[in-house]
Amino acid sequence: MLRLGTVLGTAMVLSTQWAAPAHAQAATKVRFQLDWRFEGPSALFLLGEQKGYYKAEKLDVSIDAGNGSGNVVNRVASGTYDMGFADLASVMEFYGNNPDAKNKPVAVMMVYNNTPAAVLALKKSGIKAPKDLAGKKLGAPVFDAGRRAFPIFAKANGLQASSFNWQAMDPTLRETMLTRGDLDAITGFSFTSILNLNARGVKDEDIVVLPYPQYGVKLYGNAVIASEDFLKKNPEAVKAFLRAFAKSARDVIARPEEGIKAVKARDGIIDEKLEVRRLKLALDSVVKSPDARADGFGRVNKPRLSLMASQVADAFGTKGRINPDALWTDAYLPSAAELDVLR
Repeated sequence: MLRLGTVLGTAMVLSTQWAAPAHAQAATKVRFQLDWRFEGPSALFLLGEQKGYYKAEKLDVSIDAGNGSGNVVNRVASGTYDMGFADLASVMEFYGNNPDAKNKPVAVMMVYNNTPAAVLALKKSGIKAPKDLAGKKLGAPVFDAGRRAFPIFAKANGLQASSFNWQAMDPTLRETMLTRGDLDAITGFSFTSILNLNARGVKDEDIVVLPYPQYGVKLYGNAVIASEDFLKKNPEAVKAFLRAFAKSARDVIARPEEGIKAVKARDGIIDEKLEVRRLKLALDSVVKSPDARADGFGRVNKPRLSLMASQVADAFGTKGRINPDALWTDAYLPSAAELDVLR
């Protein structure tokens, strides 16, 4: 009995010793929300989840689909999510309208260096350039990034934004209404609306696309954001997340088809060929753009950021001006070598 007691006591001590390090290295939970459904571009995040890059950084990451950047911003600000993926204009709008908010979202890595927003029309409408939009019927969901930023597009192209009458609809009806002639033009993310029009029988050669960046609108697009509280409490976890994400993005850029396999694992009903095309369109237009190569993946150009803050305040009619230095930081970005993903 004495010998048994000694053995049990030793086992308890060893068990305690082994348990302590495991507890000390427990993974940090990160609740992350995407801006939209599980589609091609979400591969940038989901491949890293599938390949264990976040786990390797001692993170327990849950990635959920979203339903618009504005909702992502609000949910990160409320603490429902720790981090998210959202249009930078939505972040700026939040700052302009909520100057006293206690837990603001902060952009920590730029992903879409250019806004994907575009005006789209059918060739038969006769629209070939921004000037041809005068007197036309335009439509988009009320929260659409292109619709919200249309005053900036209009000003850059000599149009009177106030002269346009917009028709609102559910996102699922936007391209349908354009196809059947209820509208002359729509706004939307180019890589989403083009493929949605294709799905409704419209060929690429019959689509007119007026990308905002090609017509004088140098707005940034989507960025990774984190709440102020999470940044203060878990700075190393944010750095670890961005390292893992950069690695995931590098893999997706090199092998888009592999990235879509990760999306398929989260939503089994997606059309893989279609989503590969959507992903490649997104990568070419907003992730690997000339501006992205000039700024460097993940980074921003400060004068351009300041101009955007002023433009958003005017176009969105925010309650106050927007301080770009308050809503952006590069303090958590990985090293230059780790951010070298645009190959």
